[in-house]
Amino acid sequence: MEPFEAKQESMMGSMKPAILGSLLFAAGALMGSFGVIAVTAQETPPTEHKGISVSKLGVVPEESMKRQTGLEGYFLQLRLATVAPGGQVARHDHKTRPGLVYTLEGTWIEGRPDGEREYPEGTETALVEDAETDHWFYNRSDSPVKVLICDLGLVE
Repeated sequence: MEPFEAKQESMMGSMKPAILGSLLFAAGALMGSFGVIAVTAQETPPTEHKGISVSKLGVVPEESMKRQTGLEGYFLQLRLATVAPGGQVARHDHKTRPGLVYTLEGTWIEGRPDGEREYPEGTETALVEDAETDHWFYNRSDSPVKVLICDLGLVE
C-alpha cells in the first residue's frame, strides 16, 4: 500500500501548481471582464509627451465657474486626446487638477509608482484623477488610442 499512497501524494503535490494556475487565470479573466487589467511590467516613467494630439471639445470659462460654483481660478474643459502607437504621456500629478478619463478607442497602459494597469475601450467606468493621482501613460499597441478627458484647468 505504501507505493500507492506515495504515488497519490506525489500526484496531489503536482496538481497544486495546476490548480493555483487555474485560479489565477480565472481571477485575471474576471478582472478583464470589468475592463481594467493589472499589468506587471514597470518602466521608468516618461518625462516628455510623445505622439499626442489634443483638441478641446468644450470649455466652461472661469467667470461661469465662479458664478455657478464659487470656484475661482479654474475652468472646466472636455478634451479629446489621441495617442499614436508608441506614444506616451509624461508623468504628472493631479494635486490641484481633478479629472476623469474615459477610453473611447484602443487600449492604453497607465503607469503609477505601484505598477501598471491596462484601460481598454469599452470599460464601463472612467479613470478618476484625484488629489493622490501621480501617473503616466503609454500606447504600446499598433493602433491609435482615443480618450475623452474632463478636467479642471488652472487659469494662468
